[in-house]
Amino acid sequence: MALDKTYKLVPGTTIFDSEQSAKGYHLNQFCMSLMTAENRAAYLADERAYLDAWPLREEQKAALLDRDLNAAMREGGNIYFLAKWGATLGLSFQQMAGSMTGMTEQEYRAMMAGGGRKVDGNRIDHAVLEAAHAPERPAEHATITGGVFTSHVPAIGAAMDHGKTGEAYWQPVFEGYEYAKQWERDNVPDVVFLVYNDHASAFDQSLVPTFVLGTGASYPVADEGYGPRPVPAVEGDPDLAAHIAHALIRDDFDLTLANEMPVDHGLTVPLSLMFGEVDRWPTKVIPFHVNVVQYPVPSGARCFELGQALRRAVESYDRPLKVQVWGTGGMSHQLQGPRAGLINREWDNAFLDRLVSDPAGLAEVPHLEYVEEAGSEGIELVMWLIARGAMSDVDDSGEVEVKHRFYHVPASNTAVGHLILENHPRAQESAEGEN
Repeated sequence: MALDKTYKLVPGTTIFDSEQSAKGYHLNQFCMSLMTAENRAAYLADERAYLDAWPLREEQKAALLDRDLNAAMREGGNIYFLAKWGATLGLSFQQMAGSMTGMTEQEYRAMMAGGGRKVDGNRIDHAVLEAAHAPERPAEHATITGGVFTSHVPAIGAAMDHGKTGEAYWQPVFEGYEYAKQWERDNVPDVVFLVYNDHASAFDQSLVPTFVLGTGASYPVADEGYGPRPVPAVEGDPDLAAHIAHALIRDDFDLTLANEMPVDHGLTVPLSLMFGEVDRWPTKVIPFHVNVVQYPVPSGARCFELGQALRRAVESYDRPLKVQVWGTGGMSHQLQGPRAGLINREWDNAFLDRLVSDPAGLAEVPHLEYVEEAGSEGIELVMWLIARGAMSDVDDSGEVEVKHRFYHVPASNTAVGHLILENHPRAQESAEGEN
């Protein structure tokens, strides 16, 4: 079922949603640059030159140069950002609002003094609203073709980057991913939705978001203290990401949306393991960060529910994309304190068993068990439940096939686990069943 965006039909109104945000990102960031006196002076000295230094479309530049706020809104501008631009020009909010209504400042002020614009005559026409709510299903839509589950140990990336994959210590690890690389060559997705946790690279203690959805066009590789990994930057899919953001937030998942952020080994190591050494990643990637560093962290149950909502979101996207969902992190490991080095083979393999056969029950495992049995950093495994929740067997609308399973100890300080599930949704019997 298509997402409900009937708010776009309210006359004389532009709602700043994730699509508008993507469209107006650089325009709004330009406005934010005017929050320093030095930049305001530079802009007023030569508006065109200042605008040309930004990656703005000509339509966006023209809207600003012509003082046309309605055009700026159509081009993705948001009034709170544009207010910084208006303040730089010495405009009041009433002057700005009045200019968008066709009124002079005095006429607009008089209208507001008289009680403001009346809602009568400014609602959606009933016929338009009924047409918008008519059942409609896209002829084609995106599908989730598989789930990949893997550890994202930073030392694995370092071994690849420094040519150590053939050494006796590392060879068993990389042999365990040979099948995965061939499977990916045979099943290259259009987009990977990659669930990972940032390791104090993009986010520090000044900002600790629980769920972060990457909505940008590209993501640079983070410098984690040793210099960035020598791997390609990541290309995003802003359109699909915006669609997923809309769907998940409407489904009551509170997300932080990031148009810019560096991505660290949590994201790049899985890409390297699955695709090998490449000049360019063969797929677009939507990064999805989960806070599993600072408590409270999301529960396994919440992550599992998020995965189910994610599949609904993907399947409501009206483009025939093949999407894989990857859950990364873990398995058992502890990196701090007197228990550092903890590994629990038995618990890890039981987790893999239940991830396949009893994901709903596994989602109920409390945080305490993860920490006690799998180590303080073993809590990363809750992220695997997002990918598992996105598989079609969870609601009995399809089934999954285990294509590959691998487990090895050690890789640096960590047990390595890996699983590939191929998703096989059942053909829908009727459009009614999908709506």
